[in-house]
Amino acid sequence: MGRGTVQVLLLLGLLHWGPGGEGRKNWRRRGQQPGAAAAARERSEATGQPVESFPLDFTAVEGNMDSFMAQIKSLAQSLYPCSAQNLHHELRLHLLLNSSVTCNDGSPAGYYLKESKGSRRWLLFLEGGWYCFNRENCDTRYDTMRRLMSSKEWPITKTGTGILSSQPEENPHWWNANMVFIPYCSSDVWSGASSKSEKNEYAFMGALIIQEVVKELVGKGLSNAKVLLLAGSSAGGTGVLLNVDRVAEQLEEMGYQGIQVRGLADSGWFLDNKQYRRTDCIDTITCAPTEAIRRGIRYWNGIVPERCKLQFKEGEEWNCFFGYKIYPTLRCPVFVVQWLFDEAQLTVDNVHLTGQPVQEGQWLYIQNLGRELRNTLKDVTASFAPACLSHEIITRNHWTDIQVKGTSLPRALHCWDRSLHDSNKNGKAPLKGCPIHLIDSCPWPHCNPSCPTIRDQFTGQEMNVIQFLMHMGFDVQKMAQQQGLEPSKLLGMLSSGS
Repeated sequence: MGRGTVQVLLLLGLLHWGPGGEGRKNWRRRGQQPGAAAAARERSEATGQPVESFPLDFTAVEGNMDSFMAQIKSLAQSLYPCSAQNLHHELRLHLLLNSSVTCNDGSPAGYYLKESKGSRRWLLFLEGGWYCFNRENCDTRYDTMRRLMSSKEWPITKTGTGILSSQPEENPHWWNANMVFIPYCSSDVWSGASSKSEKNEYAFMGALIIQEVVKELVGKGLSNAKVLLLAGSSAGGTGVLLNVDRVAEQLEEMGYQGIQVRGLADSGWFLDNKQYRRTDCIDTITCAPTEAIRRGIRYWNGIVPERCKLQFKEGEEWNCFFGYKIYPTLRCPVFVVQWLFDEAQLTVDNVHLTGQPVQEGQWLYIQNLGRELRNTLKDVTASFAPACLSHEIITRNHWTDIQVKGTSLPRALHCWDRSLHDSNKNGKAPLKGCPIHLIDSCPWPHCNPSCPTIRDQFTGQEMNVIQFLMHMGFDVQKMAQQQGLEPSKLLGMLSSGS
């Protein structure tokens, strides 16, 4: 008899529990009397109402959840030996039923969905991918990045990675949630509300796409949700800040006040700082973010949350696209994930790290950027900000590897979940040993040893933090002198990430 057969028989033995061979065990809440479950079931059957199912209490295994999940997965594979891929659910494309809500080119917008029938948690992810803000650079975008403006060539299925993964090893706390990936095809930082017409060559309907997706998902089980996490990366991360309160209001208006709406903004917390070298606003890359958004919000007919809008004069709504300005106006709890040395921020600031040693002015600008960003996050209740040179993280396979002060990002998100569950508001002191405000204090790019690997752009070889800083023209002698340290001690600190 094979091991799989034994496991199946053991499972059947556990289920065949009650007297008289009823073929099921009556699970019940702690403290509930044995007869109460049967009585409740009889009442439900008599009234035609569905029998309430109670979640099992896994408190006893919480400390060893990884081992427990490995056993569950092994058992599941034994139960379904001829279809192992059933454990690797893909997200499937659904084009919106309301065909008037479209991508830039007028093709229907849509979403990818992987349902998890036993879960009352929903994760809606907004894709990123820059933006365009006039006819010329939107035409160029359409020619070079059509997938971000049209649904015509979207694949039927998509495999989730990082926080969208169905694998417990890759996604330890959200793997069993209902997953929704909303492709970015509106080029408007998820803010637009204008349709395609004779006057408008392109539609910009990002904000309306989110509303329409939520409306459709209500009929697919979202109505029973306990938690909705609106997540996004890059332009999608900014989209979270712009839309999270609107989603909460939409669900309340539809009669679903019990759903807790939260936000997770990854790499979308941009600064409206002064560029390192000012350039004319010709295209997306060279245009300063403030000027690009100023032009874009008019071109897209962009909308921002009313509470933020009221903080600024008419015509100054562009301020609400910057995290540190909109965050204080938000009602929903939001977790902010932001690299202190974000590559997209450096790009729009005209700091281009092309593999050549940086000039002293650039180096000082980069360090100051880290300080400025760290300062804007000091009053953000839940944040994770590693001192790394990178962009986007939550859908990367290696997102579990990055740590700040010994805590990984999935762990920090789990702590945030628990703190919100315990307090049901974004203001409770963090649980002991479960931090949610994690910001690196070391001052250089990649001074955190868990940062993603950097490769030499010309040789392709991996570089450690010291090699990287030397490559950028880092003067160990001078920097040690500024810090009042011996050069050897400074190098040791850099190697250890101190």
